[in-house]
Amino acid sequence: MAVVAEGPTDVIVIEAVLRALLPHPFVLTQLQPEVTRPKVGAGWPGVLRWCRDNADRGVKRLEDDPALPGFDLFVLHVDADVADASYDDLGAADAQEAVRRGWPTLPASQPCPPPSSSAEAMRARVLAWANLAAPGPRTVICVPSKATEAWLAAALLDDGHKLLVGLECNSRIGAQLTVLPKGLRIAKREREYRARQQAITAAWPTVRRRCTLAERFSIELLAAAGLG
Repeated sequence: MAVVAEGPTDVIVIEAVLRALLPHPFVLTQLQPEVTRPKVGAGWPGVLRWCRDNADRGVKRLEDDPALPGFDLFVLHVDADVADASYDDLGAADAQEAVRRGWPTLPASQPCPPPSSSAEAMRARVLAWANLAAPGPRTVICVPSKATEAWLAAALLDDGHKLLVGLECNSRIGAQLTVLPKGLRIAKREREYRARQQAITAAWPTVRRRCTLAERFSIELLAAAGLG
């Protein structure tokens, strides 16, 4: 299985989700961020450039790409809050390329609620960046709202916690998790996310109830894995 994500902490959360949903062991390969390709970068610009490079190989589905052999499943991740960003954030050359390629515009932020609106806008942009008319049969688009940290909060915070109110529309959830009282505080470090990975896996049914886009991702992943 392969994942293209904004950052390594996102990969940790996605791996925890896969463990919750899939009944068999698997090996997850992180295609992006890729430490051997520093020019691609990380964050959503890294996802964009990875998708663009894939599109330039002229393959219409990731499943058919000879450069990506042997993967049972592909996950393409970007956070819904990227809808607030701009191609100008990438620099002049990349912004001009976005126009030349006819990519859907950024910013593309929509009112939240519902969280699905900006998420849907970002799904369309990921597909456009990769020149995919639709996800292939084993490709799943993963767009948490507003960010993967919402799923982390939904997994780890008790019922009634104030951060659970409007969780999928909270663009500051990542920063707020870092200033919680000791014992709940979660810094955006791989070590801290990895230490909580099993808890995320165990709590995934709760996350699905609390986050509509976690439920959507679960349904689509199970279908792509032939388990839906």
